[in-house]
Amino acid sequence: MTHNPGFLQLVEQAKQRVTECSVAEVKARLDRGESFHFLDIREDHEFAKDHARGAQHLGKGVIERDIETVVPDKQDEIVLYCGGGFRSALAADTLQQMGYLNVRSMEGGIRAWREAGYPLE
Repeated sequence: MTHNPGFLQLVEQAKQRVTECSVAEVKARLDRGESFHFLDIREDHEFAKDHARGAQHLGKGVIERDIETVVPDKQDEIVLYCGGGFRSALAADTLQQMGYLNVRSMEGGIRAWREAGYPLE
């Protein structure tokens, strides 16, 4: 997919302010049973098609509205992912602006997760 320059510029700016993590890091944390919120922020139809095992859905279109219900403690750890890591970087940036202190964006998103052969639901 080819993205528009304005979108890519916005994503690059957000990525300077957020912490990213790899799919391998996330998978290892899940395997160790670590406690964190693993949120798929893609559209409803994308999540319904498939998603990383153990992920909860909270679409980017409603994340700002609903995050405080899903994750009331702003110190909880949150890992966000989308299709390729762009929308999740934007969402992580927004959550940080809302006061969330431990938010990460998973680099490469679900595409990298699939390519690594990690479990899907």
